[in-house]
Amino acid sequence: MKIRILATLIFVSLSSLAQNTIKGTMTPPEESDWVILYKINGPKQKFIANGTIVPGDVNIGGNIQKVGRFELTLPAEAETGAYRLIYRNQGAGFVDFYYNKENVEFVFNPKYPEESILFTKSRENKVYREYLEQINLKQSALDSLQTAYLKTDEKSTKKAYKKVFKEQEEIQEIYEGKSDGMLINTFIKANKPTNSSSIFDETQEYLEHVVESFFENVDFSNKQLYRSPFIIEKVTNYIFYLNIEGNQEEQQKVYKRSIKNVMKQVKDDQIQKEILEYLITRFTNARNSEIVDFLFAEYYDEMDDEFKDEKFKNDKLAELLASQGRVAPDFSWKEGEKELSLSGLNDGENYLLIFWSTQCGHCVKEVPEVYEYMNSTHPNTSVIAFAIEDDEKDFTDWATNKLPKWHNAIGTHPEFKLKNETVQKYRIEQTPTYFLLDKDKKIIAVPNTVPDIKDYLNGPSKEEEGK
Repeated sequence: MKIRILATLIFVSLSSLAQNTIKGTMTPPEESDWVILYKINGPKQKFIANGTIVPGDVNIGGNIQKVGRFELTLPAEAETGAYRLIYRNQGAGFVDFYYNKENVEFVFNPKYPEESILFTKSRENKVYREYLEQINLKQSALDSLQTAYLKTDEKSTKKAYKKVFKEQEEIQEIYEGKSDGMLINTFIKANKPTNSSSIFDETQEYLEHVVESFFENVDFSNKQLYRSPFIIEKVTNYIFYLNIEGNQEEQQKVYKRSIKNVMKQVKDDQIQKEILEYLITRFTNARNSEIVDFLFAEYYDEMDDEFKDEKFKNDKLAELLASQGRVAPDFSWKEGEKELSLSGLNDGENYLLIFWSTQCGHCVKEVPEVYEYMNSTHPNTSVIAFAIEDDEKDFTDWATNKLPKWHNAIGTHPEFKLKNETVQKYRIEQTPTYFLLDKDKKIIAVPNTVPDIKDYLNGPSKEEEGK
């Protein structure tokens, strides 16, 4: 009996130290030859392993299909939870899955990973994918019926809605039971749909319900739920996609209202910090200084000192020196014998600042178009063209002969022109880049294109004003 017990203990001990593998097959193969595996921790990722994609062939019905295969061995101490496998630096070049001390194998098309992935090994992931496919199918049907009812008000649609609603409830109940004791049970419960049992008669009533019930089944204090993409994706969808306004001023108000609703849900200080830093980074990348200032003032600055990161704050604010709502960073240049500065200009009702380069083919085509347009249509707008150059060779000809009615400044750097101090202040990563300033040099718009400049300077059309 003692020998049997000892053998059992040894088996259990060895099982607990067993290393599991992650195997994937790409069809067709990806152009890159590498994969990197991360453990997801909310908005952050922890490196776990990396591997190589090995090209190969498979015979499917007599046809030879090119594939790419990879295999990663997880450390014995690898945590259970959500993982992300990345195979491309840009776009949707990743696959998410759950790991719970079992081997995971899947096949997918790297161009459409989310839509195409098929798990061939891993009970956790098989059950979760089955659940998502079935619950989402019913959700699409309910959304279609609700939309149709708002247009036609037919009783048959109302009846069909009730039927599908009941079917969806049954699917939820089945999979909550089927996943009992599994890692994914938490995610299935959190994903429980929040549809009304009765169809809505009014559009506004329906939209209000969607917004108000969005986080109904999400426990923000659940660490397992947070250490996955689930909560961050929910927050992202709620703030950036669910609450949308056409008017910029109204959109800013909606952003603030949405953020307040999200932060009401968050009680854990560490989770609050990470969600705030995620949102601040998102809005900083969008150059939305008003919302970044709001996030710092209302939430980040109010946290206990142990959770605040002054370097993070200073870095983000530095990135927003040249953003809408801020006074444009000052710089100076020479025109002939005169020393001029942006802050010292007073020759326009407003100002257009253009960062461009004579070595940029797109700029050489676009800037003359802007020159003609501004001179003929908006002569009271003063234009400053800041050329980012290696030297003055081509700049002088442009400034003298092609853009004589504009202020022309040049920015160079002995190592690399984009390291120029003014270019760095304005965070210029591509040319041309445009800034519209009011008479006090406050940035009032950052147009992306020439049509954007025209739309802003011309103001809303009569049709838009009447809307």
